Amino acid sequence: MRLGTRYNLHQVRLALLVLSLPLGLAALWADGSEVHLREANAAYQSGDLATAIRLYREFLKDFPDAAEIRSNLGAALVRDGQFAEAIAEYNLALRKMPNNPQVRMNLALAYYKLGRLPEAVQDLQVLHKLQPLELKPALLLADCLLETNHPRQAVEVLSPLQEEYPDDHAAIYALGMALLKDNRTQEAQVLLDRILRDGESAESEFLLGQSELLRNDIKASVAHLGRAVELNPKMPWAHTLYGQALKLAGKLEEATAQFYEELKVNPYDFTANTEIGMLLKQDGKLDESLAHIVLALQVRPNDPGVLYQRASIHMAQGLTEQARQELEQIVRDYPSFSEAHAALATVYYRLKRGADGDREAAEARRVREEAQRLLEEKRKPASSEKQ
Repeated sequence: MRLGTRYNLHQVRLALLVLSLPLGLAALWADGSEVHLREANAAYQSGDLATAIRLYREFLKDFPDAAEIRSNLGAALVRDGQFAEAIAEYNLALRKMPNNPQVRMNLALAYYKLGRLPEAVQDLQVLHKLQPLELKPALLLADCLLETNHPRQAVEVLSPLQEEYPDDHAAIYALGMALLKDNRTQEAQVLLDRILRDGESAESEFLLGQSELLRNDIKASVAHLGRAVELNPKMPWAHTLYGQALKLAGKLEEATAQFYEELKVNPYDFTANTEIGMLLKQDGKLDESLAHIVLALQVRPNDPGVLYQRASIHMAQGLTEQARQELEQIVRDYPSFSEAHAALATVYYRLKRGADGDREAAEARRVREEAQRLLEEKRKPASSEKQ
């Protein structure tokens, strides 16, 4: 059994985002190649990325199948902030060595850094199958799954790590958060108790705040989450959850500030971008609002609520035909989305399609009435028991 080191999820994220040094050279192919590659590696390690990138590319012109060197180029491009170019190089390298864990991890990290989390998940799942008990890829995969709203899958990834890393706070914290998001509060409480035994920490305050929020104890949640961000201002998700608690407490201005603080930690946070997008739309700042909604959709491309927000912004911008296409797709995919039916009715009326507008307005009423009927049926047994 290996005992994990003790560090929080923020430290894990930072460590993962520092990509490794170039891979070791597997072979030399021609006279002068060794010198070229030594110069490229030396430039990389000294931080002269422009020279390293140039030398790696010159080498690859003559040896395009040198997968390790192509991966080195990808690492240099990432450090230089050229993530899209790095992704292309890593994908080419993986064609030659598909089971290389370092290249697969670096590709996933490049997607992660760009906020392209669904694609990061795909590569991390491959890596997790190759190395199911490796802590860092499992934590990053769970992080992506939680951000893309798949808490149950995150629990499945993290649960086997409990025996392998019983004292690792990052693993305990991540699993506790996944269990809470999956509404498995009793199991989460067991893990929370383990963290609390070691005294106050940002992780324990965050999990306590999240647990209180689920119980609708807003005052207690605000207190714990405020303490969490005080203890660790760079803790992932803490500012977002604190903002949500403040919003429920009626402190909208403070909540908005917390959502912006979260974006300093993670520019692609789904909830923070969605909340800010809706607030900016209410203020009539439609272009700024749309920018945040687009970032949210990058993380969860099929989220109906955010797709609806995008369509409503396009309606407000006068892009009626574009809004029509988007809303028609939403009601096809989510036929019980009453607000989308109502918005589509409005669009049809603007387009002088009265019959279509009447049909969608009627469908919106039918869906709302059906939802109300189901809600009343759920309440009936509870009322009968009281009598």
